[in-house]
Amino acid sequence: MRAFFDTNVLVYAFDSSAPEKQNRALDLFNVLALKGDAVLSTQVLQEFFVVTTRKLAIPLSSERAEEIVRQFAQLPTVVIDPDLILQAIRVTRAHQVSFWDALLIAAAKFAGATELLTEDLQHGQTIEGVRISNPFVEASAG
Repeated sequence: MRAFFDTNVLVYAFDSSAPEKQNRALDLFNVLALKGDAVLSTQVLQEFFVVTTRKLAIPLSSERAEEIVRQFAQLPTVVIDPDLILQAIRVTRAHQVSFWDALLIAAAKFAGATELLTEDLQHGQTIEGVRISNPFVEASAG
């Protein structure tokens, strides 16, 4: 299973204010990255830097966030280009999702990911052949 990581899942891996989600995000990322099944996009890398340096209860230093982005960039990464933006516009219209979510879906599909790991879309839904999976559904139920 090739899985595309949304920014919010990666951010939780560095958010000590939500330890249960942090552990789940770290475990999931480590397993999938080790197997070569983790995929990101340039959108995710950019958002990760901004969120972890500005919006966490205990923000990362810009140096630490840059170091992490460099490590993430070693994974398969979809470059957001004009063709992908146009695909996202089509997905937005066809499925009534936000443009930013549609861009994630389009990038995941382009990368051959079968699953999009996010908490922003409806868990279990399939859009454009990509299954939406909230990795914290079980974690938040306990």
